[in-house]
Amino acid sequence: MNRFQTEMKVRFRDLDALGHVNNAVYATYLEQARVEYYDEVLGLGLDEIDTVIAHQEIDYERPIELGESVEVRVGVPELGSSSFPMAYEVVADGEVAARGETVQVIWDPDSGRPRPMPEAWRDRIVAYHGLDE
Repeated sequence: MNRFQTEMKVRFRDLDALGHVNNAVYATYLEQARVEYYDEVLGLGLDEIDTVIAHQEIDYERPIELGESVEVRVGVPELGSSSFPMAYEVVADGEVAARGETVQVIWDPDSGRPRPMPEAWRDRIVAYHGLDE
């Protein structure tokens, strides 16, 4: 599966009292990667995306420290009719620091209910990741 990749800058404010990236900041790294994914793969800005996060989990492998080079890799292993998971690897200086997953649900803000994934999104995700549909 082809993976989207983007770099993150570790900021001093990301650090906790132990001098490594605070666990809550990892969720922010996933969020930033997701926003960049939507822009690059779907060609849409955050204001054009009607999705909500139905699930999020992060497994921490090792701490990230200030000055390390951080990259977030994003994959979409499958597509549902109105939702899709995104699998993440947070890599620091070439080593996996965390793995995560979110599940996005395509949302109809008028009805307050899930709605089917737009075909244009489906086509772009399938093409980018080489998914079998």
